[in-house]
Amino acid sequence: MSSADTHCPYCALQCAMTVTHQSETTVTGRDFPTNRGGLCAKGWTSAELLASPQRLRMPLLRRPDGTLAEASWDEALDAVARAFRETKATHGPDANAIFGGGGLTNEKAYQLGKFARVALGTSRIDYNGRFCMSSAAAASNRAFGMDRGLPFPVTDLDDAATILLLGSNVAATMPPFLSHLAGARAAGGLIVVDPRRSATARLTEDGAGTHLQAAPGTDLPLLLGLTHIAIAEGLADRGYIDERTSGFDALRRSVAQWWPERTASATGVPAADLRATARRLAAGRAFILTGRGVEQHVDGTATATAAINLALVLGLVGREGSGYGTLTGQGNGQGGREHGQKADQLPGYRSIRDPEARRHVAGVWGVDPDEIPDAGIPATALLGELGGPVKTLLVAGSNVVVSAPDVEAVRARLNALDALIVCDFFLSETAELADIVLPVLQWAEEEGTMTSLEGRVIRRRRALPGPEGARSELWIMAEIARRLGAASTWSTDPAEVFDELARASEGGIADYSGLSHALLDTGVEAYWPYRSSGTPRPFTERFAHADGRARLVPVEANPPTPTDRGADLTLTTGRYLQQYQSGTQTRRVTELHNARPEARLEIHPATASRLGIRDGVLVAVSNARGTVRARASVTTDIRHDTVFLPFHYAGEGCANRLTEAIVDPTSAMPEFKRTRVRVEAIPDTTTPATHHVAAAPVVVAEHPGVAPVLVGLAGGAAPGASLASAASLSGPSSSTASSRTEKETHV
Repeated sequence: MSSADTHCPYCALQCAMTVTHQSETTVTGRDFPTNRGGLCAKGWTSAELLASPQRLRMPLLRRPDGTLAEASWDEALDAVARAFRETKATHGPDANAIFGGGGLTNEKAYQLGKFARVALGTSRIDYNGRFCMSSAAAASNRAFGMDRGLPFPVTDLDDAATILLLGSNVAATMPPFLSHLAGARAAGGLIVVDPRRSATARLTEDGAGTHLQAAPGTDLPLLLGLTHIAIAEGLADRGYIDERTSGFDALRRSVAQWWPERTASATGVPAADLRATARRLAAGRAFILTGRGVEQHVDGTATATAAINLALVLGLVGREGSGYGTLTGQGNGQGGREHGQKADQLPGYRSIRDPEARRHVAGVWGVDPDEIPDAGIPATALLGELGGPVKTLLVAGSNVVVSAPDVEAVRARLNALDALIVCDFFLSETAELADIVLPVLQWAEEEGTMTSLEGRVIRRRRALPGPEGARSELWIMAEIARRLGAASTWSTDPAEVFDELARASEGGIADYSGLSHALLDTGVEAYWPYRSSGTPRPFTERFAHADGRARLVPVEANPPTPTDRGADLTLTTGRYLQQYQSGTQTRRVTELHNARPEARLEIHPATASRLGIRDGVLVAVSNARGTVRARASVTTDIRHDTVFLPFHYAGEGCANRLTEAIVDPTSAMPEFKRTRVRVEAIPDTTTPATHHVAAAPVVVAEHPGVAPVLVGLAGGAAPGASLASAASLSGPSSSTASSRTEKETHV
């Protein structure tokens, strides 16, 4: 029997778990500050993927007849090296490109950035975190001089009297996190901004808080209006502003036009609720938290900046018992962007255009600084070059055929490549298009580190061997680098790679130089920057700018320019609890697939009536870029001018067939949350209409001193509903890989 204490393979909460392997593999929750022993449905069922019959176990090569067939590792890696070498010789180094992922360990993310710049000599590298955290990162860097999702331990939220949560449905994305909202709920101070009455918004019912049901894309004017109220009503902390910030006068002028009634008109939130929210935030023990719903817009950086401005004006940031933070989504979304996957960054969150940073990192790598390429281009622009300037692409840990905006255009460009190489443990929709597919290890089969949403570096530990034929990406990169005759060293030992990462990060904003696998194995609380000790609250005394002050940055709210004429509804996208990201993993777990087998379009009854749509019928959701087929869920949980689709599904259910490849000018974040669409019923001759049944309720908080919190999933359960079926956190219905016998017939 083998056993290892590790962390969940899904979101950035990184819930602690123990994986035990004997004749079968089991998962149990483990006590840890973020999850307190709880797991969500995804965590409880994560073991099933390890033994999945759909695992890739040998490399695949595209044969002359167009089929993918198994090949030896030597044959596959020789083909990869040949493709990179010939592309560079014919078209130059930037014709080779890499697209990484926010789920890779720190070691693999670091090595991937080094591989691009040293082994390939290309500037063309970016990753799917550009779709997730880039706006919040840009705003935090600008305001604070540092981007760390939560610049405080998540347990600081426990004693909050007020938490303003914008653009995040944490009940679906990270259920164990809800235990940290219990204090604010008990005080009546949970304030949720969301155009949907999501499971998280329902937590505000029965006096627990307030749901501000703003129109999609109006978070920016809402935040400007709250800042106006704070200043106009004398709620601003002038002593804090004078001592710890700069730029207040310009900010005050910029929000002068956002009086409450105008803000109410722009957002749909009553002026009385706006005033009550500002006053409550100013009363103390308050936190402001943002998520993707705020950031995945063409004005996402401005919106995240407005949230930071409000927090600074109220004196919340860097003080005990209050603060501002953004909720990182992907498992290693924080660490994945710190050490070299982003187009413009070197390890340690250094700018690739900083001569001193180039000199330092080049010294660790053993290359000339001039050999490190210049900054590349962000993800959406990189995908736009496929089949044009970019001829060969390696994708590691991402499924862009589902997750990128305007995916049908992306699919066409992938097909136009000379060579597409994909590293994955399943044949994802992107891998299906590849010329070469390389099978890799899963989370419980490897050693490494992750960085959680708190900026805490944690250990991922190996519990069992991977399937025969699968390999670590570290080994794959080392083998390709050897075939290319690349400079530097290419260790396959994660502990050695981490030591190199630590040296490369030394002196950077995200400094890991005092850390090692051995030290992390002692259980030390390792919040970066970590030189000789950790920094759980980096802004307590000063901000990361040279003068120690935070920057108040004025931003403007400009109404969006409609790009799809004739479309009368706004589509917003989001998540289901039982699914994750592009669904590559969760759509292959029987229990999760059966709970959410298809995408459903949420639509308001008045809108459905106007369009002749009944609950359960098939509908076409369309615009100039494409059409999605989904079954309608008629619900009052959505605004009448808005419809909602989850983004986990492929093919005709893929929400990103509709989204547009337009981006925030500062962060290059695509606009995922505000897309104009038309909706119409379509004949369904195969499946009778069925009424949508809401998923079972779930207990989301069980620990000493905090009463259980009941959240309805999907359509939601009424307050006071039975806890009898609440197994998603309190325990698994089945947590073994081998005990599942039901086979999926569709993925």
